[in-house]
Amino acid sequence: TGGNAMAEVDRLPIDEVMPELLEALDSGTRAVLVAQPGAGKTTRVPLALLKSGWLEGRKLLMLEPRRLAARSAAAYMARSLGESAGETVGYRVRLETKVGPGTRIEVVTEGVLTRMLQEDPALEAYGAVIFDEFHERHLSSDLGLALCLQSASLLREDLRLLVMSATLAAGKVSELLGGAPVILSEGRQYPVETFYRPRGSGSRLEQDAAAAVLEALRKQEGDVLVFLPGMAEIRRTGDALRRLGLPDGTALRQLHGSMPLREQDE
Repeated sequence: TGGNAMAEVDRLPIDEVMPELLEALDSGTRAVLVAQPGAGKTTRVPLALLKSGWLEGRKLLMLEPRRLAARSAAAYMARSLGESAGETVGYRVRLETKVGPGTRIEVVTEGVLTRMLQEDPALEAYGAVIFDEFHERHLSSDLGLALCLQSASLLREDLRLLVMSATLAAGKVSELLGGAPVILSEGRQYPVETFYRPRGSGSRLEQDAAAAVLEALRKQEGDVLVFLPGMAEIRRTGDALRRLGLPDGTALRQLHGSMPLREQDE
């Protein structure tokens, strides 16, 4: 059923460069993939790599910078296979692990990867480590990559390392990976247009964000996704939107990694 489920999924921009990426990791052990947001790299690449002969029965490990992203990526890939998270695709995040005896892809957060490397520096059970959204550049992800490079150099010459990003100084990362090939995916799943809205004089972030949301709702059809620096800003912006008044029929949902997992799933 997994193959049929995948065949029914619409093609994404990342599919155009997938043969080049697979060839790079067939003939070498390191690669850099630069793909625009929405290209499909997070959910398509691990599933495509599962068919690679060099895995030799080992699992794939993919690093995500946040718990919410790790759980969401694993759940999406599992659904595309007609499964639930914890079967072919699972995840390990702080306070929660969902993997099983048949799990082939494990999506983990940065702290989890560091602990795994401390317990088993050779990562014997894994054939490749994928660093997703590497442009976010956290200390933990940099440390994880450094430890993986050390492991590959001293213990596991066959360990594949793939760095993926939406915006990245690819040349520098390629150099860090010993001259690894850079694969560039040009396309987007959806058109993206940028509008700039100046900040109000002396206004607070949540006031400006709420005003921008209301303006977007007036001018555009569909949903609005708002990215804010942290939990406090999310809550204050939500409060500001309630005070200003949302259009009829508009539901306001807050989402951040500190929420209980049940509320995140809703």
